[in-house]
Amino acid sequence: MVNPALLVLYGSQTGTAQDTAQRIARQAQRRRLQVLVLPLDSYNVANLISESLVVFVCSTTGQGDPPDNMKNFWRFLFRKSLPAGSLNRLDCAVLGLGDSSYPKFNFVAKKLYKRLQQLGACTLLPVGLADDQHDLGADAVIDPWLVSFWEKVFALYPSLTSVIPLREDEALPPSYMFHFLNNMEEASDRLRIPSDQSVPSQSHPYPARMVFNRRVTEPSHFQDVRHIEFDITGANIEFSAGDVVMMHPCNAAEDVQQFCQLLRLDPESRFTLRPTDNAAVPARLPQPCTVRHLVENYLDIAAVPRRSFFELLSTFATNELEREKLVEFSSAEGQDELHSYCNRPRRTALEVLADFPHTTAELKVDYLLDLFPEIQPRSFSIASSLKAHPNRIQIAVAVVRYKTKLFKPRDGLCSSWLASLNPAQGDVYVPLWVKKGSLKFPTDPDTPVILVGPGTGVAPFRSALQERIAEGKTANVLFFGCRSESKDFYFRSEWEELIKAGHLVLFTAFSRDQEEKVYVQHRVKENGKLLWDLITDKNACFYIAGLSPKGFLTPSSTPPLLAKC
Repeated sequence: MVNPALLVLYGSQTGTAQDTAQRIARQAQRRRLQVLVLPLDSYNVANLISESLVVFVCSTTGQGDPPDNMKNFWRFLFRKSLPAGSLNRLDCAVLGLGDSSYPKFNFVAKKLYKRLQQLGACTLLPVGLADDQHDLGADAVIDPWLVSFWEKVFALYPSLTSVIPLREDEALPPSYMFHFLNNMEEASDRLRIPSDQSVPSQSHPYPARMVFNRRVTEPSHFQDVRHIEFDITGANIEFSAGDVVMMHPCNAAEDVQQFCQLLRLDPESRFTLRPTDNAAVPARLPQPCTVRHLVENYLDIAAVPRRSFFELLSTFATNELEREKLVEFSSAEGQDELHSYCNRPRRTALEVLADFPHTTAELKVDYLLDLFPEIQPRSFSIASSLKAHPNRIQIAVAVVRYKTKLFKPRDGLCSSWLASLNPAQGDVYVPLWVKKGSLKFPTDPDTPVILVGPGTGVAPFRSALQERIAEGKTANVLFFGCRSESKDFYFRSEWEELIKAGHLVLFTAFSRDQEEKVYVQHRVKENGKLLWDLITDKNACFYIAGLSPKGFLTPSSTPPLLAKC
């Protein structure tokens, strides 16, 4: 029997499933198999009937939804018109990545597994259900699942047992080769405003001008929260209350400088990328491109590195002490140590490079795109309505900063980057696009809404209130919670104006303004009779947004809370 070509298809929202898919591909390469890795929506699903061996790796998002890069595949596969035996030539396996703290744990993987069986595919082993909540993380399931998978493949293709695999310490070929240009060959990293009238998307974002960037918390308050506005005039962007705006953040200038110094790279040098196989050059990288643009806009050097990072880094290590530590971190047995070194203190990939200077000096530039994942887009609930603010998008951003055992405070990449942008010092442009959100508001003008939005969770409700009031919908109840009335009462003057106009009933909870802490769930309970009457007599819709630590208000806790009133 001829050795199979392995196809690894993934659906990934944050990059974790993609990382796992690439790990499977590396294992296949070491076994000298031909392998192709693709996001599910980049694959022509009609070709699935002629594939022989496929691994599907997928995460679950939202309320049991497929990731964005597999939604088209999902719709096609669940067509009722597909014949029952259409995939009877296919041997496959499904690996799900999820979090058991969510109600629909690994829902997408479970449903995909059943659907493939319905269509006649032979599933080589039970669906793998990796769980982020496990003490050892997702690898506690992934590691043994992969062992079982390769055992099944070797049993199916006995000729593979005679193949001598590549050693684990032997570097695989890079995905791309860097071709550096001389100074006469030009490169342009500047943002381009799309010339056509297409709707902006992840592959073609719109460079929106930042209009203002205001701090809305008192200067003495520990939390820096920003109210930011973007001009989208001519962008062909439409959105409704509940939708989200997406953007790719940039790495901090000092991190870019340190990275280039560690790897002895000239940030102004220009290069083109040449794929070593049939992969496409990443769409977000201009060709030619500068090293500065690559590091600032694309390589996720500020993320906590995954196990695969150490696995690849170890293949370059010639220093014995560094190599031993990197091999330990990339092994199944070393995951406790890796968690203590990296995950718990939130150590970044850049900091790891600084901790392993000999290995970093050996690192070849061609492997940068294999070593560092792409910076993933961040999403923010839109906090405004086009009916109140035409041609504008507004967001509320809590700047993430916290301490760990490391000397340097940890900063959220996107929130810190946004906070650093100052349109008062010159034009600032942020590439963005809009995505449909999960919140849907009633169209009936007589249906009341009850909105519970502590902190920046109030952002989508500000958008909803602006939209509803512009449409003459005035039955609105808002519960807002924060620490202090004088320090972080977001949009206070707006709420007061709406109350005076009779368009809003507002209940507030300022948790630190009195000895006993008061949260929004206490206000909900105190006003339970009003809310219950609105729900039972007027079919009011109840919405909750924002963080929900254990013991706090959640959708599942709300009915019993109201029932106690």
